[in-house]
Amino acid sequence: MAGIYVHIPFCKSRCIYCGFFSTTLLSLRDKYVEALSSEMTLRKDYIRGQFSTVYIGGGTPSVLTIQQIEDIFNNIYNVFPIEEGAEITIECNPDDISPEFVGFLKSMPINRISMGVETFSERRLEFLRRRHSVEDVRSAIRLLRGVGMKNLSIDLMFGFPDETIEEWQNDIMEALRLDVEHISAYSLMYEDGTPLRRMLERGEVREISEEMSLAMYDELADRLVSSGYEHYEISNFAKKGYRSRHNSSYWKSVPYIGIGAAAHSYNVSSRQWNVSDVGEYIEEIRRGNIPKEYEELDDDTKVNDMITTALRTCEGIDLDMVEILYGEKYKDHILTYSKKYQMSGLIEIKENHLRLTRKGIYISNNIMSDLMIV
Repeated sequence: MAGIYVHIPFCKSRCIYCGFFSTTLLSLRDKYVEALSSEMTLRKDYIRGQFSTVYIGGGTPSVLTIQQIEDIFNNIYNVFPIEEGAEITIECNPDDISPEFVGFLKSMPINRISMGVETFSERRLEFLRRRHSVEDVRSAIRLLRGVGMKNLSIDLMFGFPDETIEEWQNDIMEALRLDVEHISAYSLMYEDGTPLRRMLERGEVREISEEMSLAMYDELADRLVSSGYEHYEISNFAKKGYRSRHNSSYWKSVPYIGIGAAAHSYNVSSRQWNVSDVGEYIEEIRRGNIPKEYEELDDDTKVNDMITTALRTCEGIDLDMVEILYGEKYKDHILTYSKKYQMSGLIEIKENHLRLTRKGIYISNNIMSDLMIV
């Protein structure tokens, strides 16, 4: 089992909070898609065996033309052995979901759509510089359901400047009315180098309090769980049978290939990441080179990776697996450094899995840092 991630860095415009690698130079799309095809051929032997997930992310993959998306999928299936029944996801902006586009999706192997909804407030969408409206979201869901798309995921955001708990409750209820299979929710972050961060530094906006942020998170988890969603990862909720298989592979240390500028790859023994520059990426791939940096992974690093990924999930860290893969000393280290958190009710052990409690999630970064090998 392995995954393929293809990074599409193009956006029509930049949202004020986005710290991900992206560009608005849409004129480079054709050359970039050609480079993706070439990189796939160069990387075809990076991981042996079949692939059970494919994820086209960004950026905004839906700003590509229909022909460009079709070319990407043709190349994926020509180069890599894709498992029957694989989860095939593409990220889309709600305003890109047109009757023509959903008709095209129906003809492709895509069986999962992830949309950045963020909020159901027109005022906050405008604040974020999002391109879509609330009605665009509802229309997109209707169109996707109309062609039989049964696995839909939306992203939500909370913790806007001056947002009230009542406004957040309304966003949650609007999301529940859409009856999608998967919901991811994140607190608004003030990433370095973003317009939002600069607004904060100039005093034009103010972060909400930590207490309000925790109250919003509690409201989210309580409402979604009571509505039948499984809280399977810190920021992710799914109806039964609809966890994101691709993202779950990251949290379970499953190997994956990352194709495209800024994409990361992992094959258990090492990881590598491509240059975060579209022009340089295209030029180097043209020369037959993969413009990447590379890191060999020792056991300390592998265990640290497990701590910071597996502990995000509802299953937590499989202590038996730690001992089998890396030895008793690593298991003992984790148990020793987690003891104080167990005593304070922030961590629990069930069926020899170490996992965060709800209270532990609130300080998950601190706990993970304390458990790591230094």
